[in-house]
Amino acid sequence: MKKNNVENILNEPEIRENKRLVDETIQRLLPEKHSINEINLLYQMMKDYPSRPAKSLRSSVCLLTCQAYGGTIDKALITASSLDLFQNWILIHDDVEDQSELRRGGPALHHKYTIPLAINAGDALHGKMWSFLYHNRDILDDETTLLVINEFLNMLNETTEGQHMELSWVHENQWNIKQDDYLIMCKKKTAWYTCITPCRLGNLIATNTDLNKNDFVNFGEDLGIAFQIRDDILNLIAGTKYGKESAGDLIEGKRTLILIHLLESASTKDRENIENILGGNRQMREQNYKTILELIHKYNSLQFATEIADKFSHSALTEFDKIFDQLPDSRSKLLLRNITEYIVSRDW
Repeated sequence: MKKNNVENILNEPEIRENKRLVDETIQRLLPEKHSINEINLLYQMMKDYPSRPAKSLRSSVCLLTCQAYGGTIDKALITASSLDLFQNWILIHDDVEDQSELRRGGPALHHKYTIPLAINAGDALHGKMWSFLYHNRDILDDETTLLVINEFLNMLNETTEGQHMELSWVHENQWNIKQDDYLIMCKKKTAWYTCITPCRLGNLIATNTDLNKNDFVNFGEDLGIAFQIRDDILNLIAGTKYGKESAGDLIEGKRTLILIHLLESASTKDRENIENILGGNRQMREQNYKTILELIHKYNSLQFATEIADKFSHSALTEFDKIFDQLPDSRSKLLLRNITEYIVSRDW
């Protein structure tokens, strides 16, 4: 698929309609107004991130997978909307944990409203996610509703375990992280909520059958790793188009594959300088991140990360074909493959 066609996936009518339906469902099911001013502010904050520009590809993957397996969008819409809600509440907390400045082109929620209020709004959205899933009882049978909830529980466990790994590396100022450690973190933090769970949910709702624990895992892990490495690269090169502060990962001190390669490749003197800068406080990293960028280019760490991302991208596409070739050709199947290609080759 040519690059311009890959980027056009976001403008496909089905993708745009899926996003519209998900956005509409979220806005309809979230609380509107309250007579108490403080609670009314909470309701406004809960709608803040869901109202910002976003691609909502995870929810579309769920809906398209459901269709590819013979299901209908209406059966999966609340579940897909819950996936979007999951991303929004976890991003609120993630921005606090990472001390991020921007999210989706605007100030992070804790910068708009203070950290305590942002954490509470994230908690409220988390609760609403489970409330959304409870509404599935109106359109799915009780057994399928519980199986969907179980998939969310597993996704939550995997994602928070991966997030804890990444946060711990920064908190404990660890530098002896290996590439394999990073890949495990990606599988947990990124793969499950980006790909594995959306696919599993769409399949589950369409077929009304419990899934084998390995279904979609190999495909999703490869895609999740490629997605995360690509995300790390974009954080350094995409600028304002990326929607977050430029080089935010360096300023936050995140241990990315790029940084791991840099530390493994750098001379003793350069490594000491890197560790001194990144091991300092945020102000030091903000003042000196360009030095790290220069060293990243010196040691070709971006090129290395790109090559690894390409390897996992190819593997993900191969796994996709193994899984979906058994299904009849359909528009939803084609769009799923195009989304997969977009995820691993996007430039924002």
